Amino acid sequence: MKDFEIRNKPRVHATIEAKCQEIGFTMPSDLYIGTLLKTLVSSKPFGNFLELGTGIGLSLSWMVDGLDDCGHIISIDNDPKLTSIVNQLFSLDSRVEILCQDGAEWIKNYEGDKFDLIFADAWPGKYSDLDETLALLKVGGMYVIDDMDPQPNWPEGHAEKAEKLVEELEKRSDFNMTKMNWSTGVILMTKIQ
Repeated sequence: MKDFEIRNKPRVHATIEAKCQEIGFTMPSDLYIGTLLKTLVSSKPFGNFLELGTGIGLSLSWMVDGLDDCGHIISIDNDPKLTSIVNQLFSLDSRVEILCQDGAEWIKNYEGDKFDLIFADAWPGKYSDLDETLALLKVGGMYVIDDMDPQPNWPEGHAEKAEKLVEELEKRSDFNMTKMNWSTGVILMTKIQ
């Protein structure tokens, strides 16, 4: 098996990669996590999905590619420059809602339907507001985080924060958990109660 041979990239993927180069965006999502997200999203027909940390929209493009016609994705980022770019790319897709807000505030104030999958790729929902975020999942819903293996752009002390997060997640009895030393280091959890 050659997992580096990634086929069927989202149509908008090349446009997003070019935009990364154009604006000097250096934190795009890994292709492997994109393929995983597409697969997981496609397992939830009529699904309701949340992405915390839109960035420039690469992981979102994979999620949208796995979304059926009746699904819905909310993607949140606090950077107006990035959300403006992503809004332009997905503005014609009524299944996608891009919000430029503080993720922690949004999590605390959200009162809508629970989610089938949450991809937490930002500080809120991962390193802060974790309990509140996990409470937004349906039973059977999945929580996905990446960048859990040491990254070259991590600031001093971040490795300890990542280790503490893993320890905290491992203690939860309301989720089943798989840790994958793959891609950038992925944790996949399913809510069981």
